[in-house]
Amino acid sequence: MSDDRAGGSEESETTDGDGAWVSLFSGGKDSSFALYRALESGRDVRRLLTVHPEGDSYMYHVPATHLARLAAESIGIELVEVEPAAFETGEDDHDSTARGDAELEPMEAALSDLSEELSGGLAGVTAGAVESEYQTERIRGMCERLNAELFAPLWRRDPWALADEMLEAGFEIRIIQVAARGLDESWLGRSLDREALDDLRELNEEYGVHPLGEGGEFETLVVDGPHMDRPLDLSFDTRWEGTRGTIEITDAELC
Repeated sequence: MSDDRAGGSEESETTDGDGAWVSLFSGGKDSSFALYRALESGRDVRRLLTVHPEGDSYMYHVPATHLARLAAESIGIELVEVEPAAFETGEDDHDSTARGDAELEPMEAALSDLSEELSGGLAGVTAGAVESEYQTERIRGMCERLNAELFAPLWRRDPWALADEMLEAGFEIRIIQVAARGLDESWLGRSLDREALDDLRELNEEYGVHPLGEGGEFETLVVDGPHMDRPLDLSFDTRWEGTRGTIEITDAELC
């Protein structure tokens, strides 16, 4: 893996050869922006793939993944949903290597099936990795086993620049979960806009909060963007538990 990309070039307009692309997709800002960049570059993305983790996950975005189906409908690309088996507890339960490998298995199996199903096979996989070596190394290894290219256009990019690019592209992003010092209940459901980025700069200087929430400080949901035909309209309640909180979706529909 180079220092600049996890595979594939963000600047390349298309990829060589035939085959389909599958975009790893949670509905959050990073996977959505990677998908947008893949489509913009001319990659033939024919499926979105969402994994619904059980409980906390070492590998996957967790909150509100059930809304990926609505987002996929707006995007106009067929969604494949994976329900992984729970990671079995035991002596390796706290072994991050074993757990990450186990969590990867259902996604790799689904991609292997898609490689057989899709005309031309599986050309490559898009991923919204920004800084996590833990996740990216596993996804890269998976792609090598599947003989597929990895396109990770956000990999090791400057996070402030990425945030600016998302907003400049027209992404509308909601914060749906927070778990960091400095992020209080008022952030739940807030739009990640220019004003929010200014506030995050202050929190970054004071507490070290990552501008993209890369350390799990916050999670997001993209409710509209240039790759979507219709925006998501959400109704929700908030739940706050001491130092962290989440929104609980009560209703969601496409406008």
